[in-house]
Amino acid sequence: MKVLLKLMKKSTIYAILLVGGVIMVIPFLYMISTALVPNLYVIQYPPQLFPQNASLDNFIKAWQANNFQAYFINSAFVAVTATLITVVFSAMAAYAFARFTFKGKEVIFFTFLVVMMVPTTILIIPQFLLMKFLGLRNSLPGLVLIYSATSISMSIFLLRGFFEQLPKELEEAALLDGAGYFTIFTQIMLPLSAPGIATVSIFSFMAFWDEFIMALTFIDDPAKRTLPIAIALFQGQHGTQWGLVFAASLIALIPIFLIFFSLQKHFVGGLTTGAVKG
Repeated sequence: MKVLLKLMKKSTIYAILLVGGVIMVIPFLYMISTALVPNLYVIQYPPQLFPQNASLDNFIKAWQANNFQAYFINSAFVAVTATLITVVFSAMAAYAFARFTFKGKEVIFFTFLVVMMVPTTILIIPQFLLMKFLGLRNSLPGLVLIYSATSISMSIFLLRGFFEQLPKELEEAALLDGAGYFTIFTQIMLPLSAPGIATVSIFSFMAFWDEFIMALTFIDDPAKRTLPIAIALFQGQHGTQWGLVFAASLIALIPIFLIFFSLQKHFVGGLTTGAVKG
């Protein structure tokens, strides 16, 4: 009886997961099918998930239209640079919060938590005025700075938990061997915290790559716009070429897929298992 109940429980869980997976996949398949057909067949009824007259014309037009390639390069520069800055500074700060004791430590960390609770849209006007005062408005480096600053709090919060789970015996052994804290951080702590670094990198890159509001607010020069702006330009005032919009969106998904699949192996936990005896 217990075996039967256990089997029914597993079957129910798998069925729910399967239904949820199908619900999530169908819109993505419809997006792909729409990108593969001419605009004339986009609104056909009933919709087809597997179009008969598929072609790559929308992808070619999207890549060549509206200065799309330049916007792609701008987004790549902003997302990669901001992600690197976020990971480096948040990792150093998180390690300090996890391992060192200093005056005002918990107050400062609590301040980071409070910053995380503030909605991003509320900060747009102060950020706009600050960027204008610093002379960084309407520039890609300014966009990198504002992206990094708004994401470091969450990254510190995530990475502190990873560093606190690492055994202190590793650091103590390294200190006895004459290693300094910078060496311990770069050669021991960072490799062991690869799952946390990968998580922060993926979340940060996705947020920066897809961000629209700040890029639209802080950038006026058309040559410095990012990819979400380029995709929005395919939506006209009197009509939208949904085939081009979905094709451009699928092209924009490629870097996200690449960074996710390249870092997914680091999500496996237990890297420190067996590192310390006892």
